[in-house]
Parts: sequence; structure tokens; C-alpha cells
Amino acid sequence: MIGAQWGDEGKGKITDLLSRSADVVVRYQGGVNAGHTVVVRDRTFKLHLIPSGILYPDTECIIGSGTVIDPQVLLDEIDQLDKLGIATGNLFISQTAHVTMPYHRLIDSASEDKRGDRKIGTTKRGIGPTYADKSERTGIRMIDLMDADNLRDQLHWAVSYKNAILEKLYGLPPLEPAGIIEQYLGYAERLRPHVVDSSLKINEAVRRRQNVLFEGAQGTLLDLDHGTYPYVTSSNPIAGGACIGAGVGPTIIDRVIGVAKAYTTRVGEGPFPTELHGEVGQLLGDRGAEFGTTTGRRRRCGWFDGVIGRYAVRINGLDCLAITKLDVLDELPEIKVCVAYELDGEACREFPSSARQFAKCQPVYKTLPGWQQSTADCRSLNDLPSQALDYLKFLAELMEIPIAIVSLGASRDQTIVVEDPIHGPKRALLNDNGAPV
Repeated sequence: MIGAQWGDEGKGKITDLLSRSADVVVRYQGGVNAGHTVVVRDRTFKLHLIPSGILYPDTECIIGSGTVIDPQVLLDEIDQLDKLGIATGNLFISQTAHVTMPYHRLIDSASEDKRGDRKIGTTKRGIGPTYADKSERTGIRMIDLMDADNLRDQLHWAVSYKNAILEKLYGLPPLEPAGIIEQYLGYAERLRPHVVDSSLKINEAVRRRQNVLFEGAQGTLLDLDHGTYPYVTSSNPIAGGACIGAGVGPTIIDRVIGVAKAYTTRVGEGPFPTELHGEVGQLLGDRGAEFGTTTGRRRRCGWFDGVIGRYAVRINGLDCLAITKLDVLDELPEIKVCVAYELDGEACREFPSSARQFAKCQPVYKTLPGWQQSTADCRSLNDLPSQALDYLKFLAELMEIPIAIVSLGASRDQTIVVEDPIHGPKRALLNDNGAPV
């Protein structure tokens, strides 16, 4: 299950929904720069590293090798869940996942500040520098934390190396290796019972024919290779990233589910063709509570973008969609959908790879009537106002993909399941009655 826009699509709730029929939920990339919010009755859970499936006591949750882990944040999440009575004995962490260190956070923040007007909108949580060390082959992995002598040796060298960067490039004071070593050895002892060979564990579950759900963080347009570069994250949130980040072969994945809002949001910098700056954009932000789970930053809001929607279908091989926050549109008299771009005076129906070209794209809209009544209590397609159903049908036809789930609020029960998202028909459209063909 992946995000089909710029992240923040409501994946936490959909993961929670799909986890009901999953034996194992795997987070395969990203770090604490991601945030999932799940509302269960009167309780709200904000998770950054732990998969949302942790709320089901019989579901195993695995943080795969493609993630980068800040041990302090992870332990804070474990402690938070324990206080709320949520067991975490079924949480497992890949021994080959890389670890975010204090110098990663410092370099991330200093580097972003130094960019000036070329900022990319990083969360300053150290994610990019952690992945950079991974690629540079100087990173520290969870398995290194488990070996005290090895960790001391690695950190003495790493801190000395990073101190030269902090002092000479950014003018920051040096770090003291001894304090970091002691701190991270403490983390290691607490996390040791959770650290496993995650690839082996996942593949054993597959051999037992258990249901395994791979949970992506961020979204398609933030993918390092296929997103709106350079305004992207440092990993691969797309469906193909699940194989690398979890340590499985592509032949075991039999269905890909995308999650998209009924409109579009974006956090941070970068082009956003359908962005709304006036009253409607403010309304979407207010009604949708569009504030980042991780940073608290207000999200930029705009109309649904069918161009990036079709691109997400292509890049991920999506089989179906979950549309979230349809209820946010309830008050609008009319709703626009971007069906194409105008680029240098010509129609453009495909997503451009160049950031410069993308910044020049002007949306071409189709205007649909709004329904101006509440959908919050709708529990089936037949409960929806006809205009709301027409809107969903239009999105399905535009992207040539079925809509399997419609979310109408933050709570678990505010959901319409149109078809079985795991075993339903592939590549069907909604017919005139709103049902899959």
C-alpha cells in the first residue's frame, strides 16, 4: 500500500483498516520524517516508525531494512503505546536497517539552512544524511548497535569524521564520541529483543501463506528516483521499493493499493500546479486538519490532480485506490479536477520529469457540481449524494482504476468498502451504479 500523491494521503487509517486481514505489516522505507495518525474510538495514535498494524494484538509488525531508525524516537513510540495498553512484543526491527545519529540531525538542519532560497523542505530529522552515509558505506546499522566493541570502534571514527564537517563547513561545535556511544549502547539494550533478520522472517510468513501488507511512507511524488526531484525524500516510497526495503522478490507481491485524497496536498517546497491560495484552499486546510503529523507544518492544499494520479498508477502498477477525506469537500458548490496541464502553450497529459518544466505547468480543469451536504455518516455508496458518487466515478474513469475504499472521516467506522481491496477484481472501473464492473 503506497501513497499516490505527495504523502499525507491518510495511509495510516487505510493501513489500520487493511491490517484487520493482515498477519504481518511491514514498513519498508523512510524514517521519522513520516507520520501516520490513526483514530480508534476516542483515542488518537500518532506513529512515525512503527507500522499502524501494531494496534491489532495478533498482527506482527516489522520495520524493514530500507528504513532508517532514530532509536530515541522509536523507544518513545514504544513507551507511548505501552502506556496506552498496546502491546509491542510483536514488533520486530531489521538488523540491517541504518541508524540515525546525532550528527545526522545537525548536518540535516545546518545544510537546509545553508541552502537559503533553494530549500527543499526537509523535516530536519536527519533522514537524508543517514541515507547518504548508507550510500557512502559509512553508515551504522542496527546490527552494529548490538556489538558494543564494534559500535565503539565505528563511532570513534564516524564522530571524528563528522566533526570536521560540522566545524569547518557549518561552524558548529564538535560532538563528544563517549557520550554518544554510551547513549546508543543504552538504546541497543532496550531494542535488542526486537532486532531480527527481517527478510527471513517476512519470507517465512510468505511460505506459510500468511497475508503480508507492505506499508509505504511518504508518497509517489516524493520518490527519490521518480518524484518531483529535487523536492523529494531520500528513499523509494513507490511499490517497487517494497522489494528492496523489505528483502523480498517481486513475484510474491500480488496486489498494489494506492491511497489518494479527494483533493491534493503538499508539505514543503516545490511546484504544485493545482495549489489554491484563496478561500477554498483555506477551507480545505481547515476542514481537513491539514497539519503534518511529524512537523506540525500547515500543508498546502489544491484540487485533485489527475495527471499525477495517472502517473502514480503507471509508476506503481496500482490495482485499486483508496480515496480519503471525501467529506472535506462537502461544503463546496463546485469542485475542480485537473485533467491535463498546459505547458508552453501545448496540452500535456503526462507528468514532466523536469522540475523547471513542472513549475511552468498550468492546470486544465474539469468542473463538477458539489453536493453541499454532509457525507460523514455515509456507510455505503448508496448513502452518498449523487454528485459525490459522480465525483468518485469521474476520478476512477480519469485514472482508469477502481476505487475500492472511500474514507469519510478520521475514525475507523467512517469508511465505505466498495470492493475487497486485497482480493477484488483488477483494473475495473465503477459502472453507472458505482459498483465495480
